[in-house]
Amino acid sequence: MELTAKTDKEMEKIGQNLSDRLKSGDILCLTGNLGAGKTTLVKGLARGFNIKKEITSPTFALMRVYDTKISKHKNTKTFVHIDTYRLNNEQELIDIGAEDYLSKPDTICVIEWPEKIKKLLKNKKIVSVTIKHLSNGGRKIIL
Repeated sequence: MELTAKTDKEMEKIGQNLSDRLKSGDILCLTGNLGAGKTTLVKGLARGFNIKKEITSPTFALMRVYDTKISKHKNTKTFVHIDTYRLNNEQELIDIGAEDYLSKPDTICVIEWPEKIKKLLKNKKIVSVTIKHLSNGGRKIIL
């Protein structure tokens, strides 16, 4: 499926709608160039899970963990946002405990730049989304 977003607000709305398709234990892998809108999509996803905290890129922290509070995802207790852009190696992610969340049955993980941690994602339940810039300034979201 392909969707188009012309604005950040539309991108967030797509993320919010995408939250309905995710199930506990899913790992959502977001691929796209720098500035493609991955974190903007995550903001919408978080809103779909009724997370009220401000969502910012965990580029320097590598991982942010949020509690979810919404009945439509009653089996999902935790929403984890991982950004591996500045990651030197997979061991850094293991050292901060990220591996404990991957495919955990009550957790949704969203990973920006998943290509940097292919070994950690092997044999996991992956949902892939690719985001591409369009020449008109919009974005194409490929689910």
